[in-house]
Amino acid sequence: MATAIPAAPDRDLVVDAADDSPNRESLARALDNLQATEARVQRNAERVYDEARSKLVGDLLPVLDNLDRTLRAAGPRAHDPVIEGVRMIRAQLEGVLLRYGVERVAAVGQIFQPQVHEAVAAVPAGASRLVGMVIDEVEPGYRFGGRLLRAAKVTVGVAGGLAHMPSPGRLR
Repeated sequence: MATAIPAAPDRDLVVDAADDSPNRESLARALDNLQATEARVQRNAERVYDEARSKLVGDLLPVLDNLDRTLRAAGPRAHDPVIEGVRMIRAQLEGVLLRYGVERVAAVGQIFQPQVHEAVAAVPAGASRLVGMVIDEVEPGYRFGGRLLRAAKVTVGVAGGLAHMPSPGRLR
């Protein structure tokens, strides 16, 4: 957090200092309320901070996706100085996201998990060991702060030909 909220006075010190006061109980109650309010404000500030970071990271993911698309579209011009510049910018952005705690969701070669993968296509697996496996990644997924920011959009291997492919609703 950028700013810390000053701590409320220690309850025991204040109440002990007011031993002779007829309002001792009232003072203790007021101090308890102040400390509870302080804790609530601190929790709310942390929540707002985390939500703002999460939104910023979520807004940057499409930029990373577009840089990846640019690099894929470059194809044979991969050694062009402009493409090298795009590659460097992409690496820099990815480094910033990693330092913020963004994690890429593993996809290709993994068992399809609807909690972290969104099936956008199904293809005949060819081999029985590939049934239910992620065959290709259309768009990467990411986690941030222990929660899924975006599911990976994937192609899943299914048994048989097109006639045996499950409906898209069953893949999600």
